[in-house]
Amino acid sequence: MDYLLHFLTFFWKLIGAMVPPTTMLGAWPSFVFSLVYIALLTLVIEQLGHLLGCVVGLKTSVTGITIIALGTSLPDTFASRTAAIQDEYADAAIGNVTGSNSVNVFLGLGLPWVLSSMYAFATGKEYKVPSGNLTQSVIIFSTLGALCIVLLVIRRKYVGGELGGKNPFIKWGSSITLFLMWVIYIILASLKAYDILDWEV
Repeated sequence: MDYLLHFLTFFWKLIGAMVPPTTMLGAWPSFVFSLVYIALLTLVIEQLGHLLGCVVGLKTSVTGITIIALGTSLPDTFASRTAAIQDEYADAAIGNVTGSNSVNVFLGLGLPWVLSSMYAFATGKEYKVPSGNLTQSVIIFSTLGALCIVLLVIRRKYVGGELGGKNPFIKWGSSITLFLMWVIYIILASLKAYDILDWEV
């Protein structure tokens, strides 16, 4: 099994070996290389996701909330899981979830929009991004996010913590509830994207 895992992860080990050591120049070269690698991997995931969506026949918005979101969020999921297992409290795990999402929204969307707006202003053009189904998706996501927070508050009050617990029914019930919230979001957003759900805001 170790040999198989070694060959499966050899490419990633090779890329990791190219990152300069953290002892060099206060770790700045390592930080810059890591950011470049993350940007390149995100680009590859995004392009492969769009290609797969095109082959399967998914709309871009549905591809974005399913394939691409899974591809970019799985590392965060494993990081949160590791933090939840190793930490005494759930702060690091839940903080990683909200922190990574805020970086995606504020920096991942904000920076390209600011740069595009500056370029459009400098060239005298008008910069517009059609919203599509964004309004409905944000409303669905915000509603389910609020329900998730309610679940965490209830768990803290009656179970004693946001994650885990001694009772397997509560532990697995919470996990299944959160998973079903994600499925509901995917279904409702996809139905709106294909105009099956007639809902205008």
